[in-house]
Amino acid sequence: MSDPLPLLVVDGANVVGSVPDGWWRDRHGAAERLRDALVPYGDEGVPGLEPPVEVLLVVEGAARGVEPVPGVRVVAAAGSGDDRIVELVREAREASEAGDGEPRDVLVVTADRELRERVRALGAEVAGPRTVRPR
Repeated sequence: MSDPLPLLVVDGANVVGSVPDGWWRDRHGAAERLRDALVPYGDEGVPGLEPPVEVLLVVEGAARGVEPVPGVRVVAAAGSGDDRIVELVREAREASEAGDGEPRDVLVVTADRELRERVRALGAEVAGPRTVRPR
């Protein structure tokens, strides 16, 4: 059995909100643009995760209808996006440990301080929005 790919989890609402580009007028469209911009990271990786990488975008609110595309899985949070991210990190780490493998590398992209602490407590690494939204 091969080890699972490293996991890049992107806090969609936080990353979209990190750039004042009018995203508030079309939250769904902004989330789709972010999703599309994430596609190359699966093959290219990001600092801290060597490719190939599984890319996961977590959306909430008006962005819940965003569909996945090849290379980016989209998870719609029924409630809090932060709570769903914590659940996903916990599941990823537990699944890899249950398989007697090394803990799965997980990188969460968010600027939310509380969320950063919550996922670090589970063994995930964290990075800011610029990791996936270059200037």
